[in-house]
Amino acid sequence: MVQIKSPEQIAKMREAGLVVAAIHAATREAAVPGASTKDLDEVARKVLAEHGAKSNFLGYGGFPATICTSVNEVVVHGIPSDEVVLKDGDIISIDCGAIVDGWHGDAAYTAFVGSGHAPELLELSRVTEESMWAGIAAMKLGNRLVDVSRAIETYIRRQPKPGGGKYGIVEDYGGHGIGTEMHMDPHLLNYVERRRGKGPKLVPGFCLAIEPMVSLGTPKTEVLADDWTVVTTDGTWSSHWEHSVALTEQGPLVLTAPDGGKAKLAEFGITAAPDPVG
Repeated sequence: MVQIKSPEQIAKMREAGLVVAAIHAATREAAVPGASTKDLDEVARKVLAEHGAKSNFLGYGGFPATICTSVNEVVVHGIPSDEVVLKDGDIISIDCGAIVDGWHGDAAYTAFVGSGHAPELLELSRVTEESMWAGIAAMKLGNRLVDVSRAIETYIRRQPKPGGGKYGIVEDYGGHGIGTEMHMDPHLLNYVERRRGKGPKLVPGFCLAIEPMVSLGTPKTEVLADDWTVVTTDGTWSSHWEHSVALTEQGPLVLTAPDGGKAKLAEFGITAAPDPVG
């Protein structure tokens, strides 16, 4: 069952989303050569404490940290560690969440550590982020869940990959509903699988975490011995972007974007819903 939220509940989710946005800003600034991924986790803990929010990652299924720090070929669920020290030229995807009054926010971004990154890495992150926004723009009243999947996949497939070949759209992980829990129905694929049908209709109060994961090679992944860290099976590097989004009578509201998604949605000719806490 899909949990439909009231405007008041969406406002609480917006509060949680703004805490996630603050974590993103602080960790992005801290993701420099010489910093360990454990250092970034400590930064996130401090932001949560400053806002009186709780982590929805720490302890989730036994996860031992506040954020996921996925470096280079790690797709998702990388565990922060003193041993993983960022180097010039790395890329890192930071995934985190927050709980405010029982309501959840969840978002991820890919950052470039230092400088001198290859053009294909810059393009990988751009394509992944823009495909996320294409999916967000497809959150329209009357559309169905598959329309979001189609928008993400179509954008990625239309982008020429530097050096030739195709991007790998990760198959084993995708987006999800969000609300009183971090992961809820429905599961959102980042590609269209016709056997799954069209999925539920998008109505006011529908909330999704939209999160494409894309690699420079294979769509296949495997989980390492720690039972958390997910890597590409061919060792190619990957990017991960995510926002939590609520659909309202006035259109989409990007709960985890500082401006509610206003600027990016305008590029699609879409007016973001009014910010209930702005």
